[in-house]
Amino acid sequence: MNEALRPLTVLGGSVGLTLLLGWAADIVLRRLDERHHETPLWGLLRRCRVPLQVVLLTALLRGSYRQTHGAFIAHNDNRIGQLLSLVLIAAGAWLLIRIASAAVESSYARYASATRDPMRVRRVRTQVLLIMRIVTAVVVVVAVAAMLLTFPDMRAIGTSMLASAGIIGIVAGVAAQSTLGNLFAGFQIAFGDMVRIGDTVVVDGEWGVIDEVTLTYLAVRTWDERRITMPVSYFTSKPFENWSRGGAQMTGTVFFQLDHSAPITLMRQKLLEILQGCEAWDGRAWSLAVTDTTPTSIEVRAVVTAKDADDIWTVRCAVREQLITWLADQHPYALPHVATAQAPAPHEDRFPHADGVPTPRLRRAGAQRETAPPDTGRG
Repeated sequence: MNEALRPLTVLGGSVGLTLLLGWAADIVLRRLDERHHETPLWGLLRRCRVPLQVVLLTALLRGSYRQTHGAFIAHNDNRIGQLLSLVLIAAGAWLLIRIASAAVESSYARYASATRDPMRVRRVRTQVLLIMRIVTAVVVVVAVAAMLLTFPDMRAIGTSMLASAGIIGIVAGVAAQSTLGNLFAGFQIAFGDMVRIGDTVVVDGEWGVIDEVTLTYLAVRTWDERRITMPVSYFTSKPFENWSRGGAQMTGTVFFQLDHSAPITLMRQKLLEILQGCEAWDGRAWSLAVTDTTPTSIEVRAVVTAKDADDIWTVRCAVREQLITWLADQHPYALPHVATAQAPAPHEDRFPHADGVPTPRLRRAGAQRETAPPDTGRG
């Protein structure tokens, strides 16, 4: 009976102690979160309750499973101990990632709430995401390495491979040259402030917004909701347009091809009226001028401003549409015209050739005169 109750006692005691410690930790974090409203750290740390309980339960079982004195436990002592060690390492890595994520997100939330500059917020957000991915990758690699070291055969193989580690490193470096290049390019983008999440960019002729940044690729969301995935090395090796660099505000142009008689002064007044009624215009600047002329038309350029790329597109479309409609209704003569005229008769139909030979039309007229009856003058 004691042999049957001992495993249940060890297991039940470990589970009960784990639940008790997890509940106590959650109570402490909840009270700290209520007292410190200036930081969300303690509230974010409450998400670590599950991995903490797994770590506590696994550690308690790892230290007490031999106390059951069961035949099965004694026969499979090494396997059970190794399994609990693997679970403990994995749970510890899970807990460490959760703690790091809570600390990083808390720091970003405090910075975002205290900073009014959206460009700095986007830059810090990009750096925070990349730092979190780096921490996750490092923790996972270390955890996997620690799990492999729990196998005796792996330790022996690792010792025998140390002699050839230099050659293997060179081969791996050559084979992973592209991956390593993207990895270092990701660091350069994160801390060089080249591009940030939310920036408006033009890459390969495609206009879009940076939607996601990782250590190896960037995702660009285009205006038609497509996602273009590009390696980060592209942004460090090729030129691209960043419309959000140095400020999100933009200046746009609208061109019109009009007749020489277009009322430029009235167009300026109408442009100002249109901009004053457009919510997307930021009111910084505007202008309208004749920038070019041809024998048949003139080129009129309207300059408008807006706070970002989306609004500048809206303003340009509104100006183009309303000015064209106004010209068509009030000043149709200002729209470009295509000059047309009736084509003259061919040259040979009106004049004989230079050699004196009559043209076909003249020959037909002479033949008709020859066949006509003579005029006798009689009634």
